[in-house]
Formats: sequence, C-alpha cells, structure tokens
Amino acid sequence: MIDNFKKDIDSGLSSSPKSLPSKYFYDEIGDDLFVKIMHSEEYYLTRAELDIFTNQTQQIIDHLQLKKDTYFELIELGAGDGLKTKKLLKSLSDQNYKFDYLPVDISQNALKNLEKSINKELPKVSIKSKQGDYFEVLESLKETKVPKIVLFLGSNIGNMEDEIASQFIYKLGSNLNKNDKLFLGVDLIKSADIVKPAYNDSEGFTREFNLNLLTRINKELGGDFDREQFEHQPEYEESDGIAKSYIVSESNQKVFIEKLDKTFEFEKGEKIFTEISRKYNDQIIQNLISDTSFSVSSKLSDSKDYFSTYILNRS
Repeated sequence: MIDNFKKDIDSGLSSSPKSLPSKYFYDEIGDDLFVKIMHSEEYYLTRAELDIFTNQTQQIIDHLQLKKDTYFELIELGAGDGLKTKKLLKSLSDQNYKFDYLPVDISQNALKNLEKSINKELPKVSIKSKQGDYFEVLESLKETKVPKIVLFLGSNIGNMEDEIASQFIYKLGSNLNKNDKLFLGVDLIKSADIVKPAYNDSEGFTREFNLNLLTRINKELGGDFDREQFEHQPEYEESDGIAKSYIVSESNQKVFIEKLDKTFEFEKGEKIFTEISRKYNDQIIQNLISDTSFSVSSKLSDSKDYFSTYILNRS
C-alpha cells in the first residue's frame, strides 16, 4: 500500500496541473471526517438517499425482485458506516430473506466499525466483510453462482470522470452473472446554491477532509506541507453538472517529501485537483451504461428529487 501511495503522490504532484487521488482521503481521520460531512446540515446527499431507503424500503425489495426462498449475496462497495443500508438490512432480516451481507471497503477501520455496529443493531444479519480492491473481491466471489445484488451508493460513481465511470460499470458487469443487479445511487443535477455548500460546510468538515491529504503525506511520507499555506476550494457549474474540489496554494512555496527525496514547487494561487463529484440525469446514466451489459430496470427518487437510485439488470 505504501509503495502505491508514494507512486501516486509523486505522479500527481509532478503532473501539470497538479492533482492528488481522492482515494487517499480515507485513513482513520478521513473516515471520521467523512461521517461528520455526511451528517452536516449542508450535505443533502445522505439525507436524500436515506429518504429513499427509509420511505421506500419495500419498493426497493420489490424492484430488486428478491425471493424469500432463494439465497443471495448483498454486496456493498464502499460501505462506510452503513447508515442507509441498515434500513434495507433490517427489512430483509425481519421478513426472513436468506442472504449474506458483504460490505467491501479499502479501509479496514471502516469495516471494523461497521461490523461492530451491525452485530449490535442487527444481530440476525450475517455479515462477512471484505477488505480490498472492489474488483479483486468481486472476482473472488464470481465463481459462486448464487444471485448477487451489488450496492454502489452515495453517488460514489460521481467521483469518476464519465469515461472511467463507464469502464467501471463495464468491469462490474464482467464480474457478475446474468440477472445479477447493480443498485446505483446518484446525485442529480441541481442549482449551485444547493450543491456548492455541500462541499464547503459551515463547520469546516469538508475543508479538514480535503486538507487531511496533506497531513497524511506529512505523516506517512515525511512531507513538510504547512497546512496554513493551503486552502480548500470547491467549484461547481450547473451547466455541466460537475462539482470539483481543489487545494490551493496561498503563497509561492516549496515542499520537500522525504520518502520521495523530491521537492515540489507551488505558485501562489496554484490549484491541486483532489476530487470530482459528478451530478446526473437519465440521459447521462444511459450514456454511461450504453456499452455495458447493464440496462435500467427501475428507478426510485427522494421526495425532493435531489437524488435517485437506479436498479440496473445484468443481461
């Protein structure tokens, strides 16, 4: 893991424009900060998706075409704290569906916390957590021919450029069997006055989340980033439906990273790209899956039409 971290940080800071991979947000501090972001007043995404899971739980089960006498695997990619999924798990458990819940996450810390909470809150649910790369885990599960439902929630697909997202969905399909389902949660295109504060909350959790990347480089790679000389900067254009996050240098400065044995120069106002948060509509979703083995079988939206969950069927 440390070798990949070194390589990715070196590559990102050596490129023009500079960038840092968003997957490295999630160390123990980042995990905690993201939970705080999800519960912040401005971050509507979690509440909107939770609205669907809370008020349309039975519709989800019906649209997934689950049968009580048929065992299936419920696989969640990037499960986090499982806030929304627990609503579905409780209903499935209460109705005596036969299934295992398999949360998959790169963060062992997140999985440990999730497993602990599921065992406490939903003791009848069988949880088998899997730490590692999504596709490696899916490939290892492919040989079991049981029906699979893959959850990819929180508009996490929106952290990818469209071309990469399409390739991601294609690859998901190649690791699933016919009639398996992908349950995809996505944020919808809406006005900047709603979207932008979600990435710049008043309590500063998003700022800390973004700048924690610099702290992590300092701690794990021996960097000497002065966080006071960098600032968090979110941007969003409703016309293209894409929110982006940057870390901006507040001065002309140099940063040395010991484990790379390299010095990086930053100009005042120079931006380091850290994350994309794509927003969607039906046409964009259709474009994403046009060259994949999936088709849309149904769709559920929250009461404000801020967020939608698409059920995609693997043909």
